[in-house]
Amino acid sequence: MKDQSGQPWAMKRVWITVLAAIAALAAFAVWSPAFLLNLVARGADVTVERDIAFGDGERLKLDIYKPAEASGPLPVVVFFYGGSWQRGDKASYRFVGSALARAGIVAVVPNYRLYPLVRYPDFLRDSALVVRWTKDNAGRFGGDAGKVFLAGHSAGAYNAVSLATDRRWLGGAKLDPRSDIAGVIGIAGPYDFLPLTDEYLKIIFGPEGERPKTQPINYVDGGEPPLLLMRPQNDRVVDPGNSSRLAQRVNEKGGNAAVITYDRVGHLSILGAFSPLLSFLAPARDDLVAFVRAKSSGGAVPR
Repeated sequence: MKDQSGQPWAMKRVWITVLAAIAALAAFAVWSPAFLLNLVARGADVTVERDIAFGDGERLKLDIYKPAEASGPLPVVVFFYGGSWQRGDKASYRFVGSALARAGIVAVVPNYRLYPLVRYPDFLRDSALVVRWTKDNAGRFGGDAGKVFLAGHSAGAYNAVSLATDRRWLGGAKLDPRSDIAGVIGIAGPYDFLPLTDEYLKIIFGPEGERPKTQPINYVDGGEPPLLLMRPQNDRVVDPGNSSRLAQRVNEKGGNAAVITYDRVGHLSILGAFSPLLSFLAPARDDLVAFVRAKSSGGAVPR
């Protein structure tokens, strides 16, 4: 039987079903922005190990992404996600872990404790525990313990850079960023963000008189591992000046830091550009990979 357009009803029902499925996916993607990015990230070329404990507690677990087939120990990137230290889950970042694995990098994506369960500096202590676990276990999952990099987006970039500049946190895990970390990549991160205006952040970072001690820029002495700071030109969430001020301080002290600015992305889409769906927006993944490869081989930081 055919409808008035002459199209068979069976074929029409197929198209209605397809369109309904697409609409449902689109609606879910609006509710969960990472849904489509994670959907296309799946593939047999990436092996994922989930929910590996690195400490005591439900939140202290991590996922590992690695190439399904790779020879020799690979560089490792520990990636800390953002969320204002109040929200986030490692499961939402499959697209990041898979993108790095497909570039020949082992990616470690941890959870860490968040407010209101904890405040500063507990999430930094959790982050240091992740690095300790990674260094101790790199060989088990094909990683090179001598080529461990830290990376993060937004609040996660703060975590990564804090571990590199304020030696208390890795020191508590019997590590030293100068010798144990090969490099750090901060993506749209806050590193010098006082005074605070958000009421929740005021609680998270404690009394006003103590807040300068929470700022990574205040610990720079030039001995940090190389830093690559990537930022959107027009970031409406985190002032892009955080990256330029930190890089200037590091370089003035004799360290090595570079800033890459992208003009077609925002605070969230700079990370979304790691997915092939949005890679046309900015070469963020490629720049991170180039940095890791250069520092793994003793090369210079791209500027």
